[in-house]
Amino acid sequence: MATSKTSTKRAVKTAVRRAAKSAVKGAVKRAVKSAAKGAEKGAARKAPAGRTAGAAAASKTAARRTGGTAKTAAKKTSTSRAASAAAVKKTPTSRAASTAAAKKTPASTMPKRATGKAAAAGAAAVKKATASGASVRAAKKTSATRSASTPAAKKAAPRKPSSATRAASHHHAALQPDAAHERILAIDVGGTGLKAAVLDSTGKMLGERVRVATPHPCTPDQLVDTLATLVEPLRAQHQLTRISIGFPGVVRDNLILTAPHLGDKGWHGVPVAASLAERLGGLPVRMINDAEVQGFAVIEGKGIELVLTLGTGAGTALFRDGELMPHLELSQHPVSKGRTYDEFIGSAARDETGDKQWNKRVEKIIAILAKVVNYDRLLIGGGNAVNLKFKLPANVSIVSNSAGLEGGAKLWYPQAVRETRGQ
Repeated sequence: MATSKTSTKRAVKTAVRRAAKSAVKGAVKRAVKSAAKGAEKGAARKAPAGRTAGAAAASKTAARRTGGTAKTAAKKTSTSRAASAAAVKKTPTSRAASTAAAKKTPASTMPKRATGKAAAAGAAAVKKATASGASVRAAKKTSATRSASTPAAKKAAPRKPSSATRAASHHHAALQPDAAHERILAIDVGGTGLKAAVLDSTGKMLGERVRVATPHPCTPDQLVDTLATLVEPLRAQHQLTRISIGFPGVVRDNLILTAPHLGDKGWHGVPVAASLAERLGGLPVRMINDAEVQGFAVIEGKGIELVLTLGTGAGTALFRDGELMPHLELSQHPVSKGRTYDEFIGSAARDETGDKQWNKRVEKIIAILAKVVNYDRLLIGGGNAVNLKFKLPANVSIVSNSAGLEGGAKLWYPQAVRETRGQ
């Protein structure tokens, strides 16, 4: 009987200890999982992407603290249960129940059955703990994946432009013509004709051009009056924003220095551009040599490019990688028997010698310019370019005479030509 009671007590104690131990483990793991998830969510909400590692460390610390608290609580509970079990055992009812159980069941099987119940309870607790552990591991793996992906996401995210870049872009945008609203009045002053048209910011003509003969003799005031009358229909049709002028002579800082086809007397230092702009409502105005305006419309922006215009006289413009070089008034340079380029291949020379002889002269000039300039390309424009009959070299081509107006849009671009053409 004593042996039976002892066996019963041992079996009960063993079962209680195992059940308590399993309960403690399950409570700890569940607490760890809950603490880890809570810390992870909190860290994800409050901390930036770069502090994921700190959040993970915080979650571990919280888990340890919570786990310790859970262990203490579980131990207290287990102790309370053990105390209750001991108190029950001391009561007569408990003794009677134990005695009856001992009588009905062999002493050798009692511990096994008690142990089996405890084992079942332990197995259930282990399953719960395993599931909980798997969830914790999955949560940790997800957290690690997020932490690993955060630097990559940072690298992939586009960088914000610096304040200097934004300022430069703003300044550049302020200088750029507005393609949607730009209405540039382009004027081509020639020795025999005055032409004008309205362009958008790309150089496209908006409507037909207008033209009148150049008055002779022509004074600066006469030129301004004639141009103001010429462009009046264009002003009525368009809200003009700027003025571009190509002039057959040397121009510097919007002032005319020479006007060989209009009579040099009274032209030096004359502000024709400013006078015309004032007549047209004070619009912004820019004036350069007429061959240079035409060049801006036809060059590619690569290497050395020379423009030769064949009209009343012979105009030239030189570009290097799209940049306009200082103007050289080659038209006034002696080329043959004391005759200048203007006198050798101008309109008067063509009328005097005929097309055949004139073509030979132009061919000679092309050969001279090739040796003097060593250009990569020669672009020939002007009203008389259509009268060329000989075979041109491979790097020489004829361009449209309308480029004398279309190039006016390029006077208002702040960039080099090679930049505007996407080199």
